[in-house]
Amino acid sequence: MHFLEREILLNQPVENIWKFMATPANLNELTPPELNFQIVSELPEKMYNGLIIEYRISIPLFGNWRWLTEIKHIREGVYFVDEQRIGPYRLWYHEHHIEAVDQKQTRMTDRVSYKLPFGLLGQMVHQFWVKNMLETIFTYRAQRLTELFG
Repeated sequence: MHFLEREILLNQPVENIWKFMATPANLNELTPPELNFQIVSELPEKMYNGLIIEYRISIPLFGNWRWLTEIKHIREGVYFVDEQRIGPYRLWYHEHHIEAVDQKQTRMTDRVSYKLPFGLLGQMVHQFWVKNMLETIFTYRAQRLTELFG
């Protein structure tokens, strides 16, 4: 099992950050263009517990993938989880925590627990490639959030 945690401080009230994060279509804004990320399923304006979202994603060296996630464990304005149902990982459990620092600032924390398939081969691929790829994706995500919300 592998873990990734990222935290960012944004100069917006928690309500603005939550509204953005609770809108499934905004995931496009936070994904690097080189992944050719496409949302396939129809999306509601606001996420809800049990929402299934289908994506297509292109992973360099590994081709195109169908990725199906379920939105779970929503606590309005505080956190939600997206959990992979079908996709490139053996397990993907992504917690999104949002908390007010004060009336004008919000701390957003991403915690991802994930596991790759293919045993020892998967471990080697993680060490030499996946770990860095995820760091790059979450760095891009933080940059985009900073551009959007300061």
